[in-house]
Amino acid sequence: MVWDVDDTLFDYTTADRLGMSAHLTAEGLLDDYDTVEQAIARWREITDVQWARFAAGEATFEDQRRDRVRVFLGQDLTDAEADAWFQRYITHYEAVWALFPDVLPVLDALAASHRHAVLSNSSLHVQDRKLRVLGVHDRFESILCAAELGVSKPEARAFLAACEALGLPPHQVAYVGDHPEIDGRGAADAGLLSVWIDRGGAYATIDPPVGPHRIASLAELPSLLGTDSRFGAPSTFR
Repeated sequence: MVWDVDDTLFDYTTADRLGMSAHLTAEGLLDDYDTVEQAIARWREITDVQWARFAAGEATFEDQRRDRVRVFLGQDLTDAEADAWFQRYITHYEAVWALFPDVLPVLDALAASHRHAVLSNSSLHVQDRKLRVLGVHDRFESILCAAELGVSKPEARAFLAACEALGLPPHQVAYVGDHPEIDGRGAADAGLLSVWIDRGGAYATIDPPVGPHRIASLAELPSLLGTDSRFGAPSTFR
């Protein structure tokens, strides 16, 4: 099993919303917006743009963070100033970190039957610490991240690196992630058993990509893994 982290295991969206709300309040920046939601929507819009630059190899992980701050504030900050602002946000963000409620039950259910690894489009520094704080770091044999791999999902090389870390061919590896294209289609195109978790029907209005199995909760995962027979034999996913 290979897992995405943010919005798959870890409730990133809620933590980001609550953390940024507290941060903007502490920084006295909410007066520039009609509502908290408007400010957070602006932050996420900028985050998506800068993250795409990082994923495309056009910016380092650190630089995309700094540029998120500069664009959001509309200020030409030094690296040190941008880093300090982001670190103040991180303090609020980390205070509300949490796993989704279905994570520990499914990890427990699959512990004896499946080996586990992580593949994230973040950095090892960030995700290694996050998994430790959340108490699940020791559940995973390998933790691979785009910043160190030099390649991001949905590129097949990222998924194949995770398979290599487990010492298994792609057709014997299942991948679980929350994004229909980056995770769902990417893993399917790389030859893995792709499981797309669409929590709360976030993508209910789009046509699902061809390839991934679509689930609404990780509680569906053990049954899916145990009954998949697309290879004409009992499941070999371990």
